[in-house]
Amino acid sequence: MIWLTDKIEFPPYELTTDEGIIALGGDLSEERLVFAYQNGIFPWFSDDDPIVWYCPFDRMVLFPDEIKISKSMRKIIHKKEFTITENTVFKEVIYNCKSIERNDGLGTWITNDMEQAYINLHKIGVAKSIEVWQNNDLVGGLYGVEVNNIFCGESMFSKVSNASKLAFIHLVTNNNYKLIDCQVYNNHLASLGAKEIDRALFLSILKEK
Repeated sequence: MIWLTDKIEFPPYELTTDEGIIALGGDLSEERLVFAYQNGIFPWFSDDDPIVWYCPFDRMVLFPDEIKISKSMRKIIHKKEFTITENTVFKEVIYNCKSIERNDGLGTWITNDMEQAYINLHKIGVAKSIEVWQNNDLVGGLYGVEVNNIFCGESMFSKVSNASKLAFIHLVTNNNYKLIDCQVYNNHLASLGAKEIDRALFLSILKEK
């Protein structure tokens, strides 16, 4: 396992472990995080653990023209019971992603340091949030990082049914991204049209100008 130094660099992709780990350690500075995302690498770790950097062999992605919007979701969108905004309350979105209870047990991986790191990225215009409102209450949303016209999704939350789906659909249909990076497989995003592709293909798309 390779440990990072103060130098902003990562090992060759060939050294990635079977679990998709490419390196440990380093920091969550804006410079390192931007460099990581530009190279298809993202951090994912728990409190009291070293920073773990991933670049999995199979990448969960959504090509925007392949999004699946069910009839029931189209009805919900048509009713206009929700208001959707972008980048208005980033801190509240990441806090909810960090704090909300999840059936799958995920969410706690957003440590305090991670939370602040992405707030810092938002301040420099790299991280973005989508917010879903109902009766002026924040009921859902998501956040992620923009790089080379690709949106690298990090986390989403729902306080009412379908709120995170609405945020995701809005992200895909109201922005001109060439790809949505969903990182690793999950059933929720698969139901919306996301699929796994080979890392080499993902990296080639990521590097396109």
